Amino acid sequence: MEAKETLKAHIGKFVSLTDEQFDYFFSHFKPLSFKKGQAIIVEGDTVDCEYFVISGCLKSFFINDDLKMFILQFAMPTWWASDYNALYNQTKATINVDCITDADVLALTSSDREKLCNELHTVEHFFRWRTNRGYVAAQKRLLSFMNNNVKYRYEELLKLYPELYNMVPKNLIAAYLGVSRETLSRL
Repeated sequence: MEAKETLKAHIGKFVSLTDEQFDYFFSHFKPLSFKKGQAIIVEGDTVDCEYFVISGCLKSFFINDDLKMFILQFAMPTWWASDYNALYNQTKATINVDCITDADVLALTSSDREKLCNELHTVEHFFRWRTNRGYVAAQKRLLSFMNNNVKYRYEELLKLYPELYNMVPKNLIAAYLGVSRETLSRL
């Protein structure tokens, strides 16, 4: 499925746009391709885009002063990724986004997103719904960290996203769960 159809199917699950409205919406996206390991956002960058994943897998992560990696998000096809704090608050990036695999994405600038939201109520509704859904997912993940042991969190992750098991190296799954690779191996 090509990029346009993937985005159309994705947005069509939540809002209805005429073909003309969708073509206008799609015209604001820029297709980009990245190689495995390639950085999309690096800490300290100015961030002006969010990325809709067409194929491949991205990771959003932070590396602390002790050089320990913490993964905030994996982004698989039809998921969105960016440093949203930097994007919305026009600050420098505090997280990194790079490619776990080769990836094709559609980039949407913040100014184009705002323009589309002002011009098309259904697009504004879609982005509000998506933001709310992301907030709920982040809250659930935080609560799981506070209330569940690593084994439960690992099983929950694989139950919700079984495709991650084959797409993402185990050391990255361990970083997402906040444990060492050795601890994950014992599970």
